[in-house]
Amino acid sequence: MTPFVVAIILSAALLHAVWNAIVKTAADRTTTLGLVALGHVIPGAVMVAYLPLPELESLGYVALSTLIHFGYFYMLGQAYRHGDLSVVYPIARGVVPALVALWAMVFAGEFLPLQAWFGIGLIGLGIQLSSWQALKSGVGSTALRYALGTGVCISLYSLVDGLGVRLSGNTLSYWAWGAFGHLFIAAFIGLRRRQVLAQIPARSWLIGILGGFVSMTAYGLVLFAKNFAPLGAVSALRETSVIFAALIGFVFLREGNWMRRLGAAVVMALGVAMIGLSV
Repeated sequence: MTPFVVAIILSAALLHAVWNAIVKTAADRTTTLGLVALGHVIPGAVMVAYLPLPELESLGYVALSTLIHFGYFYMLGQAYRHGDLSVVYPIARGVVPALVALWAMVFAGEFLPLQAWFGIGLIGLGIQLSSWQALKSGVGSTALRYALGTGVCISLYSLVDGLGVRLSGNTLSYWAWGAFGHLFIAAFIGLRRRQVLAQIPARSWLIGILGGFVSMTAYGLVLFAKNFAPLGAVSALRETSVIFAALIGFVFLREGNWMRRLGAAVVMALGVAMIGLSV
């Protein structure tokens, strides 16, 4: 994997951490997730109006990805409802790299070298280490189920979009239609929370939609990288967003132990290096 592709994915991971920090600090996380979805729809609609259609065979992947994203937003909202973000988030993200690598091996015939699997393992270890104190306190069975369900959804849409973007013939068009598909998610949450929406201050609307812009940009970078690197490796590098989120939490939100988080960052950096040098 070239340094340029690694840099693209790590940039996406940093942006992903930023929008998750926005959700984390929101008073109403479900409504904020709806606004994040709306933040995908607005630029997606503009891009769809001007860009050509992606190849027809990729549109089925867009539809399937939209359906899985719907499940992802539902699982994530329920996980946050039943468990603390500091516990739910590392569980949900920690299972993703290995699952994507397995799905890619089964459905795309992508076999990673042993060194890359070690790198994936180190990134998974770093994810858990970054939130070790919170994880030690335990997690309820309901929160655990929804956290694992969230991770499965992430791994599935990562696979579907990785295959779809390679068939699209135009990464920008595939990205635009995927973002515009969040219309169904935003509409569903909007209808469910319609009584709350009128009471949300304009600043919260702006922050939520801005979070959507950031999230969409992050995933666009990941889609671009999936054209040039194995899906499992891309997913593993993307999950370094967890350590970026942990560092943001420590610096800006005064959360956690800096020594543990620095140690987790070192472990994950080693994992990134192993993957980058092996594929």
